[in-house]
Amino acid sequence: MPGTPAFDYLVLAAFVVLGALFVALTLTLSRLLAPSRPGDAKTTTYECGVAPVGPPWVQFRIGYFVYALLFVIFDIETVFLFPWAVVFVSLGLVGLIEMALFIGILAVGLVYAWKEGALTWR
Repeated sequence: MPGTPAFDYLVLAAFVVLGALFVALTLTLSRLLAPSRPGDAKTTTYECGVAPVGPPWVQFRIGYFVYALLFVIFDIETVFLFPWAVVFVSLGLVGLIEMALFIGILAVGLVYAWKEGALTWR
């Protein structure tokens, strides 16, 4: 009977089952219908038009990872700043203080990374 909790769970279970079947069906069909002709040219390593030199498994310095992580952290800052700027007037003083605190925490992290030398490209 519609509107009862049991019916709601039944509808939810039907959606989960149908979703799982759809995923399984599309993955199976793509595996069966996709052309597959592996060869030497397709399995070689290709990077920016330059022939590979050395083994493909090379250890990178941790500094590159830290640099990329810092970029992602400060890039995500803009994801939060833009919506805040759009509704800035309606937030009032509390919204301004919260964003100042957020930017302050990020500034402390930036100063720390700078002092540790994480922003120098060596």
